[in-house]
Amino acid sequence: MTHCRPRILLSRCIEYEHCRFNRGIVTSREIAELKPFVDYVTVCPEVAVGLNIPREAIRLISVNGEEHLVGSINGYDITRDMMDFSERYTKELQDIDGAVLKSRSPTCGIKDVKIYPSTGKVASLGYKTIGFFGRAVLEHFNAIAIEDERRLTNFRLKEHFYTRIFTHRRFANLKKSPSMAKLVEFHTNHKYLFMVYSQKELSIAGRIVANHEKKSLGILLEEYESAMTRLFEKVPRYSSVINVLMHIMGYFSRDLSSQEKSFFLDQLELFREGKIPQSSLVLILKSWIIQFHNDYLKKQYFFEPFPHELASILDSGRGR
Repeated sequence: MTHCRPRILLSRCIEYEHCRFNRGIVTSREIAELKPFVDYVTVCPEVAVGLNIPREAIRLISVNGEEHLVGSINGYDITRDMMDFSERYTKELQDIDGAVLKSRSPTCGIKDVKIYPSTGKVASLGYKTIGFFGRAVLEHFNAIAIEDERRLTNFRLKEHFYTRIFTHRRFANLKKSPSMAKLVEFHTNHKYLFMVYSQKELSIAGRIVANHEKKSLGILLEEYESAMTRLFEKVPRYSSVINVLMHIMGYFSRDLSSQEKSFFLDQLELFREGKIPQSSLVLILKSWIIQFHNDYLKKQYFFEPFPHELASILDSGRGR
């Protein structure tokens, strides 16, 4: 299965440049393994607003209930500069499929950013906020997958992120040269992948494609993308995965021996108990697709929503 190349916004200090306040760089196995398969668009908001490398660390402080971005020692205020840059940058940035931003950063953090009462050696206020640039990205790109590098160390969140960015790029490519036939094909080939995430949104997407109201293609694409965005809001449940695996097994129920069926159901129960990974069941189904020449299932992105090289041996052996 041939895959496209998503464009990913990335904090430049992750794997790319020693541009942190202390000339540091952040290593990330996940970002490194993605490099051959995506195109990164890198940015360091702090350098972009004129701060040097190295520089005084900056922090978020609360002043009369308002958040300010300041030097942690000398207190120079870059709030307005950062807000202006963030607004301008996100408006100018086009055609991205996801973002990975530096975790807990007062500029790039998308959650868990500490906020302080003042500069100097003081304890944080005990509650968390979002970085200035991270907030702008979240607000402007609310239909794409946005994560930080720490959350991507969680296998399920990483798999969810990879699935979203490659699916988004496939749909973005469709929109560049759209047709009703291409939309129908896209929906058909993503049926079981979407079923894993939400049967409700899959049904809504199906009604959009059916187009009984004879809407224009432009409106259909907008409505379909909205349904797809809602569909990907949450990581799928294991019960939904099991439901799809059973659906697909049904295609071969007349061709399989009782022993083959029993073996698959036994493996399914082991997966339900978290003792084997999903990939073990997928391999069985793929072998049946080849054996029984099922071209419809062969095209289903459920089996390979992103390049198989990204499903590393280490992760695929972790069961749940």
